[in-house]
Amino acid sequence: MSYYYKKHFTPEEANKTLPLVKQIARDILTHGFEIKAVADSLNNDVEQMKEDERIAKLSKKIRGFIEELEELGCYYNDWNFTIGLVDFPAIIDGEEVYLCWKSDEEEVKYFHGLEEGYAGRKLISEAFSTSV
Repeated sequence: MSYYYKKHFTPEEANKTLPLVKQIARDILTHGFEIKAVADSLNNDVEQMKEDERIAKLSKKIRGFIEELEELGCYYNDWNFTIGLVDFPAIIDGEEVYLCWKSDEEEVKYFHGLEEGYAGRKLISEAFSTSV
């Protein structure tokens, strides 16, 4: 199955965007942790959480950060707000994949297939880096 993306990244291009991506991911995680704290203070009562203005404001900010990532051409994929996972669409050996980065990594070093997700991450080898 093939998907169309506005941009496909090489590992080098993805790494060049990392200073900005790291800051945006950090902002998303910070606001996500705040939402979790508010939810905990409300005993995770769904009805109260739906009406809580703090959660609404934090959610709106997170949506803005996610839109920033999408404008760069990449996607946030950590809805538990624990590891700050960002995927960059790429082509490796003629196949569409995601270059995969998480917030505690210094550079983009992994990729996974479109259907494999984070659990299917593989190291980008030198052969892949030169064939992209």
